[in-house]
Amino acid sequence: MADPSNSSPFQDGPPGSYGPPPPPPGGYGHGYGYGYSHGHDYGYGYGYGYGGYPGHGPYPAPHGYDPYGRPYSDKSKIAAGLLQLTVGYFGVGRFYTGHTGIAVAQLLTCGGCGVWALIDGIILLATDSTDPHGRPLRG
Repeated sequence: MADPSNSSPFQDGPPGSYGPPPPPPGGYGHGYGYGYSHGHDYGYGYGYGYGGYPGHGPYPAPHGYDPYGRPYSDKSKIAAGLLQLTVGYFGVGRFYTGHTGIAVAQLLTCGGCGVWALIDGIILLATDSTDPHGRPLRG
């Protein structure tokens, strides 16, 4: 019988299971990267080295997490959009976000004669833009 002082009915495994997670099938090594438990994630399928729960990876995010669990970038969406709208002829908004390839192309074409810079500034402000590491820009 379970210990009544235990407040969680799923202490030893994921919800809906009883006891520890099953070992990996024979002949397939240790199961690294295949979603098997390594003593910290209880086999939820996020693989070796992941914190075990979406949005709470092994490293802290200084600017918080978005609703999908991705850490926010240290760059601001509003700053990037306003830089792109005002001095986008030189690709400053894209240099700010770290997209140097697009920024150099905008610099060489004077922001697509202003049209590309204007549209890119609106896109930076209106969509969920990311930095080069795939982290969404802060609000």
